[in-house]
Amino acid sequence: MSSTPVQAQPRATEPPVIPTTPRRVQLKDGARRLKKKFTTRDGWFGDYDYACFYALDADLPLILAISSGLQHALAMLAGLITPPIIFASSLNLDAATSSYMISASLIAVVSILSLVQMSRLRLFKGYYLGTGLISVVGTSFCYSIFNAMYNDGTCPSTTAADGTVTRGPCPEAYGKVLGTSLICSFLEIFLSFCSPKVLKKLFPPLVTGSVILLIGASLIGSSGIADWGGGSNDCLSRPTSGIFQLCPTIFAPRPLPWGSPEFIGLGFLSFVTIILTEIFGSPFLKNISIIVGLIVGCIVAGAAGYIDGSSIRTAPAITFLWVKTFKISVYPPAILPMLAVYVSLAMEAIGDITASAEVSRQDVVGEVFDSRIQGGILADGIGGFLSALFTVTPLSVFAQNNGVIALTRCANRGAGRWCCFFLILFGILGKISGVFLAIPNPVLGGVTTFLFANVAASGVRVLALIKFGRRERFILSAALAFGVGDLLQPGIFEHLFDGVDHPNKGLQGLFNSITIVLSTPFLAAGIVAAVLNLILPLEAEEESNEPSSDVDEVDVESQEKKL
Repeated sequence: MSSTPVQAQPRATEPPVIPTTPRRVQLKDGARRLKKKFTTRDGWFGDYDYACFYALDADLPLILAISSGLQHALAMLAGLITPPIIFASSLNLDAATSSYMISASLIAVVSILSLVQMSRLRLFKGYYLGTGLISVVGTSFCYSIFNAMYNDGTCPSTTAADGTVTRGPCPEAYGKVLGTSLICSFLEIFLSFCSPKVLKKLFPPLVTGSVILLIGASLIGSSGIADWGGGSNDCLSRPTSGIFQLCPTIFAPRPLPWGSPEFIGLGFLSFVTIILTEIFGSPFLKNISIIVGLIVGCIVAGAAGYIDGSSIRTAPAITFLWVKTFKISVYPPAILPMLAVYVSLAMEAIGDITASAEVSRQDVVGEVFDSRIQGGILADGIGGFLSALFTVTPLSVFAQNNGVIALTRCANRGAGRWCCFFLILFGILGKISGVFLAIPNPVLGGVTTFLFANVAASGVRVLALIKFGRRERFILSAALAFGVGDLLQPGIFEHLFDGVDHPNKGLQGLFNSITIVLSTPFLAAGIVAAVLNLILPLEAEEESNEPSSDVDEVDVESQEKKL
């Protein structure tokens, strides 16, 4: 049987053509959906089960998304405005500048950069920008650098005959912190491209928990309790002369010496209001208990004549970014401390993003979760760079955000975007910032003391869920030795290099940097914990379980907000 050679080979099957929707059609569809959402009863109210959990990408009716966003904004507000108020007080800035700093913080960092965190933009080679969760960010605390600037003469201060030191206004210091933050933000950007598993190995819950604990504890001592007594400015030392002889100054409507019973009573009223709201309030009121405490305290303080309304009268009706500017420069002694701050922000981000994913009912293991950590740290780093250009200090994902999600059962990104809208609105309306500045120090102190204690409790919760052995106990003890020692004796490292004769300018800058790091409790404790965690050998039982350690660490962190 003869065979005929095949003259032609069969043609290869062409790949299927996936129809693509033209851009014009996509825009029309989007406009049609928006029109339906805003012009129909179904778009406003829908048939959504209002008692259920509001999932990440669920299509919420407008009334539910707006109300949930407003509730989230109010719950976050007190924690978000506190850092700029503390910075302005530390630098003795005027009311107009202080009001602008609050507005800029709400507009730029809290709102615009929070939207970036929620978006989770795909970049290249599997990298992302943002977490894709409701991750509201806020300005971080780096006030210890300001103290160093007054100590070395960068900022003006005067010494009275009785030895009382009075600090002058120093907006230049704020510009130096912004410039230093701008260049140091590249460290966190670099860390975001490291493997999340490596980062979790470097910064396990033992390290992050101790850092968060000491951040809260140091803020209570330096700001919360100090304001509760009347003010955290120079009136704290009860000088016998000068404008700070009484708190907040002798020009206040009802000035009193620091620690007066009237001040203690006002702060205690705000503090007790928070407790009573937690006991008797509805779920909504419990969620905004900090705001309730502020409102009740301000009502009583206003009736008693403690509120100075000048900040409200002088505040502009409308404001925006760059209405006031600061000369950006670099403060060399702050470079090392600021690098350490950005490392600590990455530590916080890992724990907070894990907790946010857990309360949002998202996976806390796997590639998607790792990409959320990577994207969140990258957004934090880029946000640190942009925030300096927006005249705002470095930012971080707020741990308070996780508690709000858990209480409201709303993890929806649509509601998160409405939250950002309301925060931008609060920032643009300058009179609102003036209202915040008019809050008497004792009222603010009673509230922020509770708020900072909540931060410390978050650190304790992380540490409490670790399986403690001899190694863990040793690392934590060494870290707390430095951290708690700094808290109780803040000046112990200030004279470390006094014996060095005539150091040159560069060497003196290095000495100042080391002094700032060692004098900042959470930085000193975090460095000690991280170094010991790397160099101390694992115990025999831990070595046998090491292959599963990554999952164990994620599980520990994901429980942070369950209690």
